[in-house]
Amino acid sequence: METFEISVPCHFGIEAVLKKEIYDLGYEITRVDDGRVSFVGDAEAVVRANMCLGTGERVLIVVGRFFASTFTELFDGVAALPIENYVRPDGRFWVTKATSVKSKLFAVPTIQSVVKKAMVERMKKAYQKEVFKEEGCDYPFRIFLYKDEVLFTLDTTGVPLHKRGYRTWTSKAPLSETLASALIDLTPWHPDRIMLDPFCGSGTFLIEAARMAAGMAPGMDRHFTCEAWDHLIPKNLWQEIKEELLSQVNADVETHLYGYDIDPGVIDIARKNAKNAGVDHLIHFQVRDVADLSHSKKYGFILTNPPYGERLLETDEVYELYRTLGEAYNRLDSWSMYVITSFEQACEAIGRKPAKNRKIYNGMIKTYFYQFPGPKPPKRRQGDGSFSE
Repeated sequence: METFEISVPCHFGIEAVLKKEIYDLGYEITRVDDGRVSFVGDAEAVVRANMCLGTGERVLIVVGRFFASTFTELFDGVAALPIENYVRPDGRFWVTKATSVKSKLFAVPTIQSVVKKAMVERMKKAYQKEVFKEEGCDYPFRIFLYKDEVLFTLDTTGVPLHKRGYRTWTSKAPLSETLASALIDLTPWHPDRIMLDPFCGSGTFLIEAARMAAGMAPGMDRHFTCEAWDHLIPKNLWQEIKEELLSQVNADVETHLYGYDIDPGVIDIARKNAKNAGVDHLIHFQVRDVADLSHSKKYGFILTNPPYGERLLETDEVYELYRTLGEAYNRLDSWSMYVITSFEQACEAIGRKPAKNRKIYNGMIKTYFYQFPGPKPPKRRQGDGSFSE
């Protein structure tokens, strides 16, 4: 089966998490850039990456790499690529997005126009045709220029991977599903441990955790642009892999997931999203103020995305909110806490210095993932006499 170089964009700061996901699927990493991880795989790899990666944004087939500092070089570089290996003669092909950073070519509309013309010229020579009606399957291309290096790719995903399909309703400042998944992976949480989000909003952290606990692949419930490309990806692969993934689901897994929010409307949204995701029975949502946060058991996890103060609240209000969160955390014996925020005074207000912090971009907002790990739980004796956490 033909192999491709596959490039997967992600949020800046979570490349290591995406690398591990790709390794766990059985593929070798070939290149890591800021906000992007690449590997080599065949048609099955394209299907598995789309269905199984929880932290990537898209699965892109790399059509070619080259350097271009003039539009002539850009045109010639694209025209030299085997576009016809990917696009059928009746296909609808276009440059859906162009990005330029620190490159001599920076006018995005012009880049898109030049690339489209180069693709058409290549197709004319390959198919011995002068006119392409473009009435068939969609082939959206994406081009990235960084320091004059051109990365030309074919987007197999279409609607981005963070659109799992379950989040019909959102709160005012939602966290993307892919970022939520990555942040969970950056904690030592396991499905048999307590997770609590006191600012649960749309419920994204808890829904992603519940789906992980139940063994649900992130993209198993949705469709992808490349499903129509049967000349590149055999149709039977989609059904075979989906059946394999469905066989691994355990919807009756026991979980300890709690979502609180002071706004009853927000809790209603979270419940609807959890139902859409098929995990509403695995999460307990409740209207509750962070000031009333408590739990009788030890060794739980707070994982939360409180208001940043960017749009929703004034600075004094945000400071008080984080101070209240810190007080609530102090009352929880042996718990860990993980907070993503851009609020500069977060740690001061919480009243603790984090053991670690990680810079992550939530969209265009620079945030920090503050980590306050608690003690590990004592090992428990298993039925076979062994111990586990």
